[in-house]
Amino acid sequence: MNQVEPVINNKKTALPPGFWKHPVYLLALGFGTGYVPKLPGTAGTLIGVLFYFFMQPLNVIIYLAVTSVLFLIGIWLCGKTAGDLGVHDHSSIVWDEIVGYLITMIMAPTGWLWMVLGFVLFRLFDICKPWPVSWADGQVTGGLGIMLDDLIAAIYALILLQITAYML
Repeated sequence: MNQVEPVINNKKTALPPGFWKHPVYLLALGFGTGYVPKLPGTAGTLIGVLFYFFMQPLNVIIYLAVTSVLFLIGIWLCGKTAGDLGVHDHSSIVWDEIVGYLITMIMAPTGWLWMVLGFVLFRLFDICKPWPVSWADGQVTGGLGIMLDDLIAAIYALILLQITAYML
């Protein structure tokens, strides 16, 4: 698909009709979850939970390899989608939330409680954007910028999740 007509430079603009049906955009939009009208990042993170559910049994080396590949693919997917939309980090782009959740859950204890806690922690850091998450969100452009702020938020969530697991 060629570049679509750019939309107004605003994270809350509507997507062109049928935009999410293209395979690249479908992935960047979290299989359509980024297209939900309210809380698309949270909806996208739920896809991350689904990915994690199936990746949880993997040994840590394979888990890290798969997550790293998904992160690298995300740089391209998110960059292309944002470029074609003409918006740096359109709210419907949620591949970064999917991968961010997977990063949060690296070596997490098993069980639904930990999956929910990881979800809450990741969303907290992704929404509140403490430094340097806020710096990456505002200063780094392109696909790397879209992925980087979620990577940093995920690292905060990962550290807090691991400390909680250690303390318990």
